[in-house]
Amino acid sequence: MVSVVVRGIGWIVLYIAVAVVPLVFAVIGPVEGGRGFWVEFSVALGFVGMSMLGAQFALVARFRAVAAPFGEDALVQFHRQVSYVALAFVLAHPILLQIGGVDIVALMNLAEAPWRARCAVASTVLLLIVVTTSVWRRRLRIRYEVWQVVHGVLSVAVVGLALAHMLLVGYYLDTTWKVWLWTVMTLALVGLLVWVRVVAPIRRLRRPWRVEQNTAEHGDARTLTLIPAGHDGLRFAPGQFGWLTVDRSPFAITAHPFSFSSSAENHDRVQITIKALGDFTSTIGDITPGTRAFLDGPSGVFTPDRHEGPGFVLIAGGVGITPMISILRTMADRGDRRPFLLFYAFRTVGEQTFDDEIAGAARRLDLTVVPVPQYPPPEWDGESGFVDRALLERHLPERYLHRQYFVCGPAPMVTAVEDALAAVNVPADRVHTERFDFV
Repeated sequence: MVSVVVRGIGWIVLYIAVAVVPLVFAVIGPVEGGRGFWVEFSVALGFVGMSMLGAQFALVARFRAVAAPFGEDALVQFHRQVSYVALAFVLAHPILLQIGGVDIVALMNLAEAPWRARCAVASTVLLLIVVTTSVWRRRLRIRYEVWQVVHGVLSVAVVGLALAHMLLVGYYLDTTWKVWLWTVMTLALVGLLVWVRVVAPIRRLRRPWRVEQNTAEHGDARTLTLIPAGHDGLRFAPGQFGWLTVDRSPFAITAHPFSFSSSAENHDRVQITIKALGDFTSTIGDITPGTRAFLDGPSGVFTPDRHEGPGFVLIAGGVGITPMISILRTMADRGDRRPFLLFYAFRTVGEQTFDDEIAGAARRLDLTVVPVPQYPPPEWDGESGFVDRALLERHLPERYLHRQYFVCGPAPMVTAVEDALAAVNVPADRVHTERFDFV
């Protein structure tokens, strides 16, 4: 555990270095002075914003070594939040230049403006489009597959145009080595896309899978059973997920993240349970046995194998039961005797996926199940509504502070449960979450 923490600190330090060190290099050597504080400050923000935009490619490149200390979903959340910071720096750059006496408004006349200004405006506009289409993708009704292509292409264009702007201005890039520094750094970061889109798919091409079964589940979900085609399969920890591509080349732009639902002790096949929520997931029922598929993984740190404890509390919402059933199946196969408490929230009793599996796991494990339908039938005499503080306090066992907590489901539900656990004094380092909110 200590080594994981050390690696996490190391990656954080490296990220800060990537963002700040180019700014230090920029001022090395002879530079003209007398431009004023606001102009110099705006340039500093521009340099740091550019570095942060380039580093965005590293955050989503799916390098397991980078994701291991934090978790894939944490990196995606950071990628999203730091985008706002980078955008603020980029937008502050021209505003502060105007305050410092540079006539930015005149440079907005692109018909007569120099190319350095045209590149800056184009980069900024494209960055605004990238952020807008990401934040409001669903409201704009942009399909995930279309968004992923547009997002990647525009992101490369944003960084390329920003680099062109910096080189054309040339004030702090007035020597050959500085030009090469920024060019190489930018190409290296954008080159991560080559890894994700070319090198990694070549590796997956050598390890295809075949759909063995497509099974209907309760709650408008289906389970795909995949078997390896000519290789030794995949080893994963219970609770992890993989990126799935079905009936397409591994070079296809779009892959979808889904949790494994099978036992990690079953090495002959892998099961992935998917709820129909739109886009690709609505077509899962059309996949026939024999269809070729590719898996990129395993990914994620949402697993009891990483967070040992004397007992576990699992809190699932909707299809968030998928990694939980993998955990229960695995622990049952291992003969684990530690206590498990499962809170399972769902809309209606008919949407309770894996109800039979959970009942079977309760016979093989020291498992207590608390089902929580949001809309219970008239005859229901158990819990209902939402998993909140009051509900937790009614069911958490003695010495509950020593258990490990795993929470998975829609982002609003996960956030609400995190707040409820904090309210009953569960230590934050014992709460592990997985949000189905990669976009």
